[in-house]
Parts: sequence; C-alpha cells; structure tokens
Amino acid sequence: MYALVSPEKTQLPAGSVVRLPATWQEYQRLCEQRGDGSIPRIKYRNGEVLLMSPLPVHGRDSHLIASVVTTLLDHEGREYDAFTPVTMTLPEESGIEPDYSFYIDNWQAISGKKRIDWKTDPPPDLVIEIDVTSYSDVEDYLPYQVPEVLFFKKQKLLIYQLQGIAYKLVTQSRYFPTIPLQEMLARCVEITYERNTSAAIRDLRQQLSHRSQPS
Repeated sequence: MYALVSPEKTQLPAGSVVRLPATWQEYQRLCEQRGDGSIPRIKYRNGEVLLMSPLPVHGRDSHLIASVVTTLLDHEGREYDAFTPVTMTLPEESGIEPDYSFYIDNWQAISGKKRIDWKTDPPPDLVIEIDVTSYSDVEDYLPYQVPEVLFFKKQKLLIYQLQGIAYKLVTQSRYFPTIPLQEMLARCVEITYERNTSAAIRDLRQQLSHRSQPS
C-alpha cells in the first residue's frame, strides 16, 4: 500500500507517518473526512499536519498501560473517567489525539458531558502516549496544561510532569505516589509479551493484594 492524502481520500500503510504543511482549516477537513474512525491519527501543530497509521503493537501497548492505570485506580477505590479515542483542539493552535485520557482529580468537572471545551474545561489529569514511530511529542500537551503524561517508548515508561511552563522527567507519578509504577509496568510488559495482557493484569492484581496485606 502507498500513502495517499487528498481532499477525497486518505490512506496510509501501517506504521507510516506523513508530515504536510497545512492550515487549521485543512486540518479540520481531514478530520471531517475521517469521520468517526480513529485511523489515521491526525495531529496539528505549527502550521503542519502529521498523520500516522498505528501498528498493532501501538494498540496493544496503549490498552495494557490504560489497564494498569484503571487497575490501580480501582484497587484504591478512586473515582475517575477515561476516554479513548478523544480529540483535543485549540482552534488555530493545536489538535492532538492522546492514546488514552484520564480525569482523576477533575472527574466531576466533566461528569455527564458529551463535549468538552478545551479552552474552558480542565484538561485530563493524566494522558497516555505510545511512541512507536516518532509521531508523539510530550510538548504537544503543553498548550493544554495536562498535569502528567505517561510516555511509552522503546518498551520503557517515561513519566513527565508539568512543572511551571515545562514538562520534567520524574520517577514517580503524582497520582500513584506510593506505587513503583515503572517497575510494575515493566513486569506487566514482560508478561504480556510472553503470554498476554489478561495474564499481566491478573499478576498485577495479585501484587496489589499482597501489598495490601499487613506485614
């Protein structure tokens, strides 16, 4: 398959990334052309559009990390909302599509809403971004002031926190301050690739159960 981007049709080979100069209006037309589908992924920044057709590994890693986050939140009995896919836009400035978005501290602010106004509503507290093809960039989330980004690249979890006007690489998630998130996820990734995601999440639940037991 070859890459084709036109006003009538867009098709990309799996794993490919296409970068094109574009206006905000052209970005909107591409999104309308795609309709309710989630492929290709489309991003707008600095007068250009980036399109990406994910590989299967992209979806598996995204699902795994989101499952880890929901398992941790459920284990702690915390309330949250989660979205995938979702398009975040600031007109004429930015359009991005995180792999997964979580409202944890601010879930009540968007409770029951069918649409989110990214200029007035709070951003997700936590987003997950999988980088397989160098399409992703943590700086894409700066205009939205997303507090924390879990960035998964080369089978390694990087935790970025918004500190002032920039993202800083940290070792501990603010939403799971007592959990060794990187270590736990590394074990889940190993089990997933040796067996499957369900086995990894069952193992994670057992780990959490043991941690909860009095010593």
